[in-house]
Amino acid sequence: MAKKIVRSDHVKNYFGLQVNPVVFFASVFLIFSSITLVLIYQKTSESMFLVVQSFIAEKTGWFFILVINVFIVFLLVIAFGKFGQLRIGGASATTEFSTLSWFAMLFSAGMGIGLLFWSVGEPITHFSNPPGIEGGTPEAAIKAMNLTFLHWGFHAWGVYALVGLSLAYFTYSRGLPLTIRSVFYPLFGDRIYGWPGDLIDIFAVLATLFGLATSLGFGAQQMAAGVEHLWGIDSGHGTQILLIIGVTLVAMVSVILGVDKGVKVLSEWNMRIALVLLILVVILGPTLFIFQAFVQNTGSYLFHFIETSTWTESYLQSNWQNDWTIFYWGWWIAWSPFVGMFIARISKGRTVREFILGVLILPSLVMFFWITAFGSTGIHQVLLGDEGLVRAVDSNVATALFVFLEQFPLAAVLNTVGILLIAGFFITSSDSGSLVIDSLTSGGQLDVPVGQRIFWALTEGAVAAVLLLGGGLSALQAATIATGLPFAIILLFICFSLYKALKEDMDHLEKQRSLKEKESYEDLVGEIVRRRQSSGMGKTNESTDQS
Repeated sequence: MAKKIVRSDHVKNYFGLQVNPVVFFASVFLIFSSITLVLIYQKTSESMFLVVQSFIAEKTGWFFILVINVFIVFLLVIAFGKFGQLRIGGASATTEFSTLSWFAMLFSAGMGIGLLFWSVGEPITHFSNPPGIEGGTPEAAIKAMNLTFLHWGFHAWGVYALVGLSLAYFTYSRGLPLTIRSVFYPLFGDRIYGWPGDLIDIFAVLATLFGLATSLGFGAQQMAAGVEHLWGIDSGHGTQILLIIGVTLVAMVSVILGVDKGVKVLSEWNMRIALVLLILVVILGPTLFIFQAFVQNTGSYLFHFIETSTWTESYLQSNWQNDWTIFYWGWWIAWSPFVGMFIARISKGRTVREFILGVLILPSLVMFFWITAFGSTGIHQVLLGDEGLVRAVDSNVATALFVFLEQFPLAAVLNTVGILLIAGFFITSSDSGSLVIDSLTSGGQLDVPVGQRIFWALTEGAVAAVLLLGGGLSALQAATIATGLPFAIILLFICFSLYKALKEDMDHLEKQRSLKEKESYEDLVGEIVRRRQSSGMGKTNESTDQS
């Protein structure tokens, strides 16, 4: 099957912007209309979205748990099967970024800020109040780490890997635009360029921007709380808005510079700073305990993997799963258009197997060690009698990281490094998100005008700031998580679409190999026949000469 190059013909120029007008203007209208309604009807909208979120968690939580495991199995079958040898962009495609730069960018976009706060806060919370067993015990510590690994490990990255692989493959191997609609091409053909495709991309824009805005808003609150805890600076709205402005301006500069000179450089610096903080915690903390705990935590998680990942608390009849696991699954799925598209953009030239293992396995292992170094060490402090962390998590989880680091030598240095890392992850989430929205609203273009990049970077910051001041962050977060259900269904279609495309290309590749082998065999036979004929002619001539 010859590769068919299809590009969107809906892109038009407006005031120097190159956009798909339907997706761009509809998205802008819906974004600002939604924000206005949320601010006007703040309490009503928040309660309504929370009711919807609660209903989805209670009635379809089992579905989230089922499909997210289906995604993991699907990816592993693809990776270790014959499809794993296919290369994104074709057999001759080469990578644009080194493996280290690639990993730094995907990790910064995929987790970033959440891990810094919850790597301490979540294990301590589960340790104090584990589901089904007594809290504050060594058994509770193991349970806490299993659950935290579950929420931040293979399943989260599996969702990102599925969306990212699909988009990367259809963009670079099939020549389709880098938009969500492209993954449906095997199912709908050129109809993706009509209104159904526009609706899919508009939905992805809304999920991406609202997810980023709520993350930026809540992150500003958490970062401000850390600044107040460390240096006594008031953490009110003024400080939070200044933080959002600062992050937005740096992110704007980054998107202007582009992926290679902006996002890549910031992501690599994030990883360097994160590595410094991790090494300091390991060296200055209970080093032997950290390595022992990492081995035990990872082994326990893998041993109980199937049981933990399919647990639906059917017999416990509590709301623990709704508050934690289902919340996480909805959030990761809702964020998958953003993270998946960004990973797709930077993954040309990698094999399908390399992509899946690189996105699914490597980040998860890094997460496990990070969570162990911070979470298990925090639990270790509590088991030794220091209740400060428990009180910090109960009163304000945003301060848990800083309270944790205060127990170490060079606490001031560690906390300063922590603040820098938080800011860095904020910026990389914002700039990579802006680039993704640019692509969605421009018909899948990889290089859009600078003004367009600036517009979306400023829009993210403005929406976060307005919601922060108006009090609509919780409502928008609940709405974003609620979108996880319809997108989970979309992901099932994506699995089928990706499998169909991979099978077509694999069949074509095997047919080419078979033809080449046949041609090689025929050439070999022909050469043997020619040699024998030549040898026979030589003998005939010798006989003639003798006679």
